[in-house]
Amino acid sequence: MTKAPTVYDVAAHADVSIATVSRVLRRPDDVRPETRRRVLESVRALGYVPSGAARGLAGRRTGVLGLFLPGHDGIDGPEPDWARVSDPTRIPLVDDREGGGGPPLGDPGRGGPTRPAPPSSDHGSNPANLYFDEVLRGAEVEAWRRGFALMVAAGRGSSREVMVNDIAGRVDGLAVLAQTVPVDLLAHVSRRIPVVVLADSRPGDELDHVGVDNVAGMHALTEFVLGTHGADHVAYVAGPSDSPDELDRHAGFDRAVAAHRATGARVEVRVEPGEFSRAGGRRAATALLAAGEPPRAVLCANDQSALGVLDVFDDQGVDVPGRVLVTGFDGIDAGRFSRPRLTTVRQPMGELGRVAVRTVVQRLTDPGAPPQRVTLPVEVLLRESCPAP
Repeated sequence: MTKAPTVYDVAAHADVSIATVSRVLRRPDDVRPETRRRVLESVRALGYVPSGAARGLAGRRTGVLGLFLPGHDGIDGPEPDWARVSDPTRIPLVDDREGGGGPPLGDPGRGGPTRPAPPSSDHGSNPANLYFDEVLRGAEVEAWRRGFALMVAAGRGSSREVMVNDIAGRVDGLAVLAQTVPVDLLAHVSRRIPVVVLADSRPGDELDHVGVDNVAGMHALTEFVLGTHGADHVAYVAGPSDSPDELDRHAGFDRAVAAHRATGARVEVRVEPGEFSRAGGRRAATALLAAGEPPRAVLCANDQSALGVLDVFDDQGVDVPGRVLVTGFDGIDAGRFSRPRLTTVRQPMGELGRVAVRTVVQRLTDPGAPPQRVTLPVEVLLRESCPAP
């Protein structure tokens, strides 16, 4: 085995300084294209692989940032069907039409037996992933631009404390979604590394926080529904009671209703739980229809629950927006393709991840700075489910 090439070999081969090689490998956008090309060609020619351990010892840093997200409650559920397939040459053909279990698809031949899809059309996926994916993508991009790798972890229940302590020992800084980890544990971890709390910009601790203006966004949307459309009977489909996003959005809704009532207008309000999920939105819509005449408008605490409401209304022949207006909050891509397209409050999910990483890096640079409370703006997107006049 020949001796592994070092950063000194790469610098000599490319005729640049060691610092330039380091910048190319950690912050390539900071280096002129021609120099970057020459260094990368030398890296490939020599077969050089940076040593994370050596770099960590030299700089007292790992070069890695952490992002901690909630775990999935379904990981302890029943074993999926595909895990019980005994003959890998016989691939099952699954009837994945709406509701599943339709008539046979014909002779599957070598494909194996035909069977209906699982009873839930969500197929075990976590609806919140649509939100987490955008946050994660923004965090990854910003970490790369800053010369860091990103370690993503998820925990649930009693495992969270163990996992947070474990990841904290492997990274230079950590971003954590609000309510995922107890505040006292985050305070403990912050004595060792910078910690930023995502999706919550409210004060209450000495940590850095990055969130969006949930109150103003939901207030503006509710004002539009009540004032412009003149809705006098509305429903609010709420998120989880321990979610900072839900608390702020519910507050924005309540303030707009109170302000409208203060003008002498009558507004009847009904609240249904939605749990930030499409299935929760379906349950809420079913409950609203079972109660009698549906409200003029259904304002949902997030897009996933709003899409669930649209599912039920479409199935039951409820005209949206002619009979009922439906709105969401977040601005996920699925809302652009629903029928009708979903009116929503768009929050900058990718920017949330980027700002979180920038805030961690700033804390690494200036550990004694006062805690930051960053609140990102939102915007209301008026689409067909609750259109402009």
